[in-house]
Amino acid sequence: MAIRLSRTFLLRKLHQLSGIMPLGVFLLEHFYTNSKALTGPADFNNAVKDLQSIPYILFVEIGGIFIPLIYHALYGLVITVEARPNNLNYPYPRNWFYTIQRVTGIILFFFITFHVLNFRFGLIPGLNNLSVATHSDQGFTIIHNEFVRPWIFVVYLVGITATVWHLVNGVWLFLVDWGITIGERAQRLTGYACIAFGVLLLAVGINAAVAFIRPGGLLGGIL
Repeated sequence: MAIRLSRTFLLRKLHQLSGIMPLGVFLLEHFYTNSKALTGPADFNNAVKDLQSIPYILFVEIGGIFIPLIYHALYGLVITVEARPNNLNYPYPRNWFYTIQRVTGIILFFFITFHVLNFRFGLIPGLNNLSVATHSDQGFTIIHNEFVRPWIFVVYLVGITATVWHLVNGVWLFLVDWGITIGERAQRLTGYACIAFGVLLLAVGINAAVAFIRPGGLLGGIL
């Protein structure tokens, strides 16, 4: 007997999958590259240069990052519009997690748009007008000059925090919805593991951001 899958079901599964692969993997790579700033401008600039030397990098960015990102963002907004939060009537943790997932999705829609226009294309009027990708020899300086503006750094702290939450909670939802984590105990333990991973990832992301302002990041001058 043939199994018929609804279009909504397929779109939602594709939305979940795109959030893990390739976008989740790209975020880990992004944090890794940013962490090169911990060891100085030259190491970060070289890391950006190495990325841009990947063969067919334009097609990799379009097919592996921008198209999945646009789909995930736009369909995420559709899900958010259709959402009917019931936190006040049923204030369970999972209900709050669902609502926060939607809120962080909206934050990320604007944050990622700002981030891409600012650092990838240098198109925000009154801010940086150089692309980090095409001016890799100045990459560290470009980001440093932006991050020393307190309001921009705060925007990035909020954006990094929202990104980590959205990914980590998304990983947990993916494991549950795809039938990988079955049973209440397994889901609870997986939740704890995701929280621990999220705390670690948030520390890495914030530490890398601080490194563009303070040599060595949060622990610079201590270790």
